[in-house]
Amino acid sequence: MADGAEAASSLGEPRRVVGTRYVVPLREGGSLPAVVDTDAEGTFVVKFRGAGQGPRALVAEALVGAIALRLGLPIPPPAIVDLADGFGRGEPDPEIQDVLRGSVGANFGLAYLPGALAFDPAVDSRLVSPELAADIVWLDAYVTNVDRTPRNTNLLVRDEQVWLIDHGAALFFHHRWSGWRDRIQSPFAQIADHVLLHTAGDLEAADARLRPKLDDATLAAMVDALPEEWLLPWDAEFSSVAEQRRGYVTYLVERLNGPRAWLAEAIAAQHRAPSVLQRRLTHRVV
Repeated sequence: MADGAEAASSLGEPRRVVGTRYVVPLREGGSLPAVVDTDAEGTFVVKFRGAGQGPRALVAEALVGAIALRLGLPIPPPAIVDLADGFGRGEPDPEIQDVLRGSVGANFGLAYLPGALAFDPAVDSRLVSPELAADIVWLDAYVTNVDRTPRNTNLLVRDEQVWLIDHGAALFFHHRWSGWRDRIQSPFAQIADHVLLHTAGDLEAADARLRPKLDDATLAAMVDALPEEWLLPWDAEFSSVAEQRRGYVTYLVERLNGPRAWLAEAIAAQHRAPSVLQRRLTHRVV
């Protein structure tokens, strides 16, 4: 990605590209993402709006990706990937065709990292400093990311660099907006299962490093950059897309600046965490 595009993404405005060729599906996850060539310089792993998780997963991907970039965390460059009607028509799998037909318009992608391997906590933890691990734990507690565990790390390793991927399961509050304000300050007990919790450094120090980088205006810009087609008012909670955007901003701002039970819960869980993780039997041996 060009320097200007990276700067725009860090401020909440993702790059926008057009998908030109469906390369290959990635069947590791249930959402049927795929490697897609685009009209820009680069190839992306694309999550499709027409997949089973629907547009809310793309909202989570985009918001968490923008927050991670703002915090300086290692995430492949993101983009909004527009698909035209008929994209991938030559793909023979009828399930994939159903997904693509429902994905005309805006989708979400992360830059494809050829040769990257899944992070193995028993082998690759040496690549993550205590400070970086603490920053990642802090991020995932803040955005309620349930999907960075030893079973499914959603971290990649390429050339001795660790990358954060797959945030569609985060911000799970938005799958049921009813009563959402009462859940803003939820402690997020699932952080106890985080793959990096046992190697993380001082989480209070991470809070001091990261929280000042996320002011109200920055978070609002990230929400404003979400494609409107992802924000149809699926719930009776909102009367308009604009009102729904305000809901996201309120959640992110108040969770960041309120009592932050989620941070206290992460610190408590860290004190209970095991010191050793076993090597995954499905991954490489070194």
